[in-house]
Amino acid sequence: MARTKKKTAKAATGGDGTIAVNRRARHDYEVLDKYEAGMVLTGTEIKSIRGGKVDLRDAYARPDGGEMWLFNAHIAAYGPASINNHDPRRPRKLLLHREQIAELSAAVAQKGLTIVGLRIYIRNHVAKVELGLARGKRQYDKRRAIIERELDMAARRAVRSYG
Repeated sequence: MARTKKKTAKAATGGDGTIAVNRRARHDYEVLDKYEAGMVLTGTEIKSIRGGKVDLRDAYARPDGGEMWLFNAHIAAYGPASINNHDPRRPRKLLLHREQIAELSAAVAQKGLTIVGLRIYIRNHVAKVELGLARGKRQYDKRRAIIERELDMAARRAVRSYG
């Protein structure tokens, strides 16, 4: 009788433990700096995260009362849970050092920057979120990035077909 290996979150997500990526953030924002933060979660939330039921499309972080909170991150309700399931869009407290919270709060207040959620991943059996201190892109910056990407792809195609 052959034993099957249990599928872990790392194996299910391609090796680095990434559960969800906010690809829209790279398009809409210029990421200036990245931070890693832990999240305060309930039992059903971590089970949903391990199952890959996360959407970071509109996620952002904001300081409130000396703490950092993650808003609009959608962690789907855990199916097998009973009536004690969590609210999918509830604000979640982020675990950062006090100096990091002060630095991010000052940057957001002074320079008109925002803090967006870039990805959720699992490291050492703990769910983490990667935050990006970002500046919004203008419409012409987005167009320029798309044009450069298309030119780069065309050049790679030409080199591949030539050689």
